[in-house]
Amino acid sequence: MEKKIVKIAITGPESTGKSMLAKQLAEHYHTVWVPEFARGYIDSLSRPYNQKDILLIAKGQLRSEKEYFNRAGTFLFCDTELIVTKIWSEVKYRCCHEWILQKISENKYDLYLLCNIDLPWEDDPQREHPDKRQYLFDLYVKELSARVLPYFIISGVGKDRFNNAIRVIGSFFRE
Repeated sequence: MEKKIVKIAITGPESTGKSMLAKQLAEHYHTVWVPEFARGYIDSLSRPYNQKDILLIAKGQLRSEKEYFNRAGTFLFCDTELIVTKIWSEVKYRCCHEWILQKISENKYDLYLLCNIDLPWEDDPQREHPDKRQYLFDLYVKELSARVLPYFIISGVGKDRFNNAIRVIGSFFRE
């Protein structure tokens, strides 16, 4: 019998603690997490990224998920997902590649944890919109709601954010 792996996407605007939360949850549940592919990809470029790179990043993110899926325990935590690339592309370039849109519809998660913008902004060369946090957060809420995806907003600073995520997961999956 094939084991059921619960896929949980950690999503939301930049500088909302997605990577930290994915790592903490994976450690708590003794499983693996899928790092954000974009960070390593952009770090390796010797030029500014462009619109074509966003499609390559989306494809790399899905490849990484497939690789980590086979190593996961009961849960697989994904630090970002393709709605992130969609919103990123639309905000930056006012359009999104059809392949990304198709894969969002095909590649569903059992639960989406939307990280709130209640954490302080942390400057980083890859982060671009410290002045658009509410606008971006609202785009995530609109997108997840329009697609009728199971999501919860995760708020709180430090350990509170982690504990809130644990509570949501526990109640959603009736641990």
